[in-house]
Amino acid sequence: KLYDTFPLLEKVTVYAGPKSTLSKTPEELKMLHDAGLSRAYLGVESGSEEVLKFIKKGCTADEMLLAGQRLVEAGIDLWCTVILGMTGANGEGGDWEDHIRATADMINKMKPRHLSAMTFAPAKGTPLGDDVLAGRFTVCDADHVLEECRMLIELLDVDPLHFTSNHASNYLPLKGGLPEDKEKFLEMIDQALAGKIRLRKTLNRGI
Repeated sequence: KLYDTFPLLEKVTVYAGPKSTLSKTPEELKMLHDAGLSRAYLGVESGSEEVLKFIKKGCTADEMLLAGQRLVEAGIDLWCTVILGMTGANGEGGDWEDHIRATADMINKMKPRHLSAMTFAPAKGTPLGDDVLAGRFTVCDADHVLEECRMLIELLDVDPLHFTSNHASNYLPLKGGLPEDKEKFLEMIDQALAGKIRLRKTLNRGI
């Protein structure tokens, strides 16, 4: 209907949720693709069951994985987003290494074409934002976030994968392809951790 109504329309994309995706059969998802739905953005956030529960994502890790796999199987170009620093500096939301390992494992199984790693930023008026203000959740510092990003990149084995970590929330902008840019990304992170690359300041990160 959209393509018929707007003759100059070039593409139709959608923000997908795990529940809404799984409410459709694989055949229905394929029909959407064939009708011209070219890309879906899926907020994975984490592959960790503990983290998904902590942030009240509203789905299990298995449901998230299945939703992503079904979008890929339908031929829809899948772009996933995950969030670094989601467990907090003191582990309020879970173990950060488990968060990163489980997230990399899910992405490796899901096999999206694109992956963006963003950084948690508290928003006033949200439950987690209020926890930050009350001292119940400690936001991770830049070095910790870089360590998480480094581990994630090391563990990813999707080939090919368009990878970005250049959102306004990120301290160190990264953009390229995996696996070909893996060593370059790791070297940039190591240099940033060693203080040889200037990081974005909080105000400059658009937060």
